[in-house]
Amino acid sequence: MSRRAGNPGPRTLAFVESPVQLLNVLEWAHVRAPGAELTLVVLSPTDPMTRGQLRRMAELAREEGHEVRWEEARGGPAAPFQTIGGLAGRLRRAERIVLGDPFSRYVQLLLTITRARDLVVVDDGTATMEFVAQLAGGERFVRWHRKGGRPGPRDLVFAPVSSVARRRLTPAGDRHVEIFSSMPMAELPDGVTHTSNAFTWTRARFGPPRITRSADMVGTSLVETGVVDGDRYLEAVRTLAKAHGTTRYFAHRRESTDKLHRLATETGLEIVRPDLPLELIARRGPIGRTILSFPSTVVHTLPLALAGTEVKVAVCDIDPAWLTDHASPRAQGFLSGVTGTAKDVHRLAAVIV
Repeated sequence: MSRRAGNPGPRTLAFVESPVQLLNVLEWAHVRAPGAELTLVVLSPTDPMTRGQLRRMAELAREEGHEVRWEEARGGPAAPFQTIGGLAGRLRRAERIVLGDPFSRYVQLLLTITRARDLVVVDDGTATMEFVAQLAGGERFVRWHRKGGRPGPRDLVFAPVSSVARRRLTPAGDRHVEIFSSMPMAELPDGVTHTSNAFTWTRARFGPPRITRSADMVGTSLVETGVVDGDRYLEAVRTLAKAHGTTRYFAHRRESTDKLHRLATETGLEIVRPDLPLELIARRGPIGRTILSFPSTVVHTLPLALAGTEVKVAVCDIDPAWLTDHASPRAQGFLSGVTGTAKDVHRLAAVIV
């Protein structure tokens, strides 16, 4: 296994479960730990689309000189025990832990084992904003689209582990916590440092892209998470595509095949399933002169990844009427906040459908 040349620095373990998390670990290493000895542990999910993107990102990480350890962490009832048992020694020896999803029960369990005094949370999209707010407010860790509901039986059983993870992610004594993020941080917990992610590795590694005359659209999994009604979403996509001359629809890795088939049939858009995170796809090109999106991580990250180009990112607000009956009470406010805090983004009014 290859390692980055130069000063080995502290032993660092990074845990990722999505392609975007892995990308942001590479961005963090480029800015904050050049020359560091870094082992990337991929806690592989079961979703084929996500696994495919993770495989491609793992290749890029190896090209950068990092060690990558692929764990079939969800490959059956015994898989979690085998994964944790195989990592226990490294966890205890690690001096720094980098993680992409503090809401992950898997990651929270691993945090109960480590003795590392240096903890880094890299972006996992807009969830990072919610994590920082909950850590600052002393709240239990709950993903934003689930907030407002009562804890389920599994939440109650896992509560002691989550509590230990919260303590590990709270600065105290010689324990340091860093947030590496492109998201706006309105309120940082005491003692937590924030380093801005400007996608310098992405811009150095790829592009600049060839820009087409048409517009592209970025898909979202808000329907799959139960936040937005499927019919309203399809009609909004159709209306936006017609108004802006959109030709391609970049699917989110969690969008269902049935929904994407219906979108292609009823809107005429070319559905593209990216093999890498969209920040890299856009930077490699070709990419539309305008990129349309609903409130999501990319309204913050694409302007950074595409800095210095003529590409314009435009975001369309989510109309409250699109929300499902069981959407979290916080959904509308959170989505509006995602849009309102994005910089260098052209804001579009909600489409009336």
